[in-house]
Amino acid sequence: MTIAIIDYGAGNLRSAAKALELAAARNGSTAPVVVTADPDVVARADHIVLPGDGAFADCRTNLDSVDGMIEAINEAIDARGRPFLGICVGMQLLATRGIEYGVTKGLGRIQGEVRRIEPNDPRLKIPHMGWNTLNASGSHPLLDGIALGDDGWHAYFLHGYQLFAEQPGDVIATADYGGPVTAIVTTGNVAGTQFHPEKSQKLGLALLANFLKWKP
Repeated sequence: MTIAIIDYGAGNLRSAAKALELAAARNGSTAPVVVTADPDVVARADHIVLPGDGAFADCRTNLDSVDGMIEAINEAIDARGRPFLGICVGMQLLATRGIEYGVTKGLGRIQGEVRRIEPNDPRLKIPHMGWNTLNASGSHPLLDGIALGDDGWHAYFLHGYQLFAEQPGDVIATADYGGPVTAIVTTGNVAGTQFHPEKSQKLGLALLANFLKWKP
């Protein structure tokens, strides 16, 4: 089994790789974690992770600039049925489009758009940065064994935009930041986390371990 982290010039690749190695070991696996810009490696991988930091449009431009990578992602998801995880802006790229300094087309895996967070409490600062618990809005294998709710484990967020999904069933967890903020989305064999599991300690490690066991 190979775990591929897509390298397209965006995201904390070393931290993500280390966290996935720990998660694999937690599952009793010695599967290699490969950071790669090679579409062939991505297309053949058993699990694929798309990290992302910065602006939606910049990340999409960077991803498009890696020749053959979009096609490899589509092959892995559609033809091979591989589990796919987007992290932070990597999760936002799963949307239909991003509304940030213009309109940018997303990967269209989650119907909806990425817009600026508008908390109902004007005292709350944007970007949303810090630790939040998660509230489940659906059951899913990715949430197995994770303590949720006000007394649950914490996830680390750093973002000024969020994914507003058209289908409520695509959102399986939210955080509260002056209203619900999309935290985890899933559809088919595709999932995404707005928070950074590689920085979320106990919760993040458990979620990544669940992802590596996931058989959608």
